[in-house]
Amino acid sequence: MSTSQVAESVGCSVQQVRDLEALGVIAPAMRRDNGYRGFDAVHVRDLVAYRALAKAVGPVESRAVMRRIRVSSTEEAVVLIADLHLTLRREIDRVEAARCALRAIESEPDDGAAGGAADELTITDLATALGVRASTLRFWEQEGLVAPVRVRTAAGSARRYPTAAIRQARITAVLRAAGHRIPDIRAALRALDDLGEASASHAALDARRADLTARLLSLMRAAGVLADIVAECATSPG
Repeated sequence: MSTSQVAESVGCSVQQVRDLEALGVIAPAMRRDNGYRGFDAVHVRDLVAYRALAKAVGPVESRAVMRRIRVSSTEEAVVLIADLHLTLRREIDRVEAARCALRAIESEPDDGAAGGAADELTITDLATALGVRASTLRFWEQEGLVAPVRVRTAAGSARRYPTAAIRQARITAVLRAAGHRIPDIRAALRALDDLGEASASHAALDARRADLTARLLSLMRAAGVLADIVAECATSPG
């Protein structure tokens, strides 16, 4: 196959085929007697894998991955590909944590004891309302999950929890009770801050989840071909 034929067969440009071959993303082209490149089914396979992988993790990452698996041991290449799946799965987990956080917001009771009507709560009041220790609230603050304000008192200073901090603490309590890790809760809180109004947040999370599902599906399509490339190209350790 000529460069133009292989490009047409996978739906990319002639220049992209040349670039990917020069970068070592696809197998080296054969050289004909006249000096022109020659391609076959292996190159079509590699290009299909690249395009699927690019949809999953982006073109820059996909080029780097396909170059690396060609010069890595089997063990290194397998771990590299597995990490791509793990990264997407973690993103999905963060989306689901954000969904949990939204549900926690929407189910908040509007009463003073829970922090709905009260302007501020002391650390003792908030700990009692949430059923946690004051030391737990201090730990959440240290981890960047809850942001109380400091006020001067006769004894020096004390924490006060305004509405925003009470909401952060309630969401954190719900997600911790559901088994979510601190980094995931931090990401969920940030996601909610970015998303804004709740109904828009639901739509944004739905769109993000659909995008991640499509990307994971593309990664699954690429994985079978990547396994073939690893079997053909992986070098022995050392």
